[in-house]
Amino acid sequence: MFRGFYTAASGMLTQQRRAEMLTNNLSNANTPGFKTDQASVRSFPEMLMQRMGQKVTTPNGKISLPMYSQVGLLSTGVYMQEATPLYTQGDIQETQLATDLAIVNGNLPVNQENGKPGALLFVVENSAGEARYTRNGNLTLDGAGYLTTASGNYVLDDNNNRIRLNSENFSVSEEGMIVENNQPVARVGIALAEDPYQLIKEGDGLFRAKGAILANGYNTAGVSFNVKQGYLEGSNVDQAQTMTDMLTAYRTFEANQKILQAYDKSMDKAVNEIGRL
Repeated sequence: MFRGFYTAASGMLTQQRRAEMLTNNLSNANTPGFKTDQASVRSFPEMLMQRMGQKVTTPNGKISLPMYSQVGLLSTGVYMQEATPLYTQGDIQETQLATDLAIVNGNLPVNQENGKPGALLFVVENSAGEARYTRNGNLTLDGAGYLTTASGNYVLDDNNNRIRLNSENFSVSEEGMIVENNQPVARVGIALAEDPYQLIKEGDGLFRAKGAILANGYNTAGVSFNVKQGYLEGSNVDQAQTMTDMLTAYRTFEANQKILQAYDKSMDKAVNEIGRL
């Protein structure tokens, strides 16, 4: 009986966490470069139930020692293992702002282990001086003339140096080269994550690489892309599908809740009515 409590409770917790993830996706539907999360729901290992104390009589009439006969498998519940970002490209939207940049994917190598294509990202530097990666090209110039993200992270060039400009009167070629006063200033740093599912999502549109720094996207064979100035990449959140998934999560939560209430009534009857006999 108590196993049923645990199974129903695990289902409720799983759907609650899934609903939280979907709510976060929906709230970032208009965030530039946001990558939607997908839930991986797994079941706990099943238990093999056996009947204890069964006695078997042999042909000569003797009773053998107690035997164990298999009853069947018992599920022990589910859990949300992880939330994995989906790295497909969002819609490219025109803004006509010189500081807005978007990466338009071309040819990307496919990872041999998972069969998924890699991902291209802007290289930025956080407040601790560490390299981070993002698809959010909503950039600006700070008071010192450095090109930064909206949250203040410095945009790096392809040599991992900060990019400093005199004004917003600059142009960016499709190859990522920044030109100001007809002079090349720097090339926007773009990194290639050969296996983007190894990236760690930190929030604020930033990703962190495990271990080594990601490869330079310009110098990797078989990779092609364009940088578009005056455009932003929108999120890849499918709002209609997300709303449908949220309703499914709520209905599943309610179903597990009713099962839990049924178990509670059964236990109440067992303790307060049958126990008095």
